[in-house]
Amino acid sequence: MVGQWVLRELRRHGYEVSPGTLYPLLARMEARGWLRCKVDPDGGPRARKEYSLTAKGRKVLALLREQVEELHREVVRGEEEEEEEEER
Repeated sequence: MVGQWVLRELRRHGYEVSPGTLYPLLARMEARGWLRCKVDPDGGPRARKEYSLTAKGRKVLALLREQVEELHREVVRGEEEEEEEEER
């Protein structure tokens, strides 16, 4: 994936994120070992960067998905409340 694609995809889902927010975030994710970045060697100082998930990044993504699903169950579907009521 490339940064411009990420920006377009976020906008398509209603999120307005500036390049000044996205690119430092991608750099931090790369520094943490979650992303790998390939830069076009002939692209000059503003070369296109292509990002891909590393194995470590896939593990982090899986954890985040679990946490979002849990939040969805608790907030949207109210499952935690139902479980607490059943225990009473």
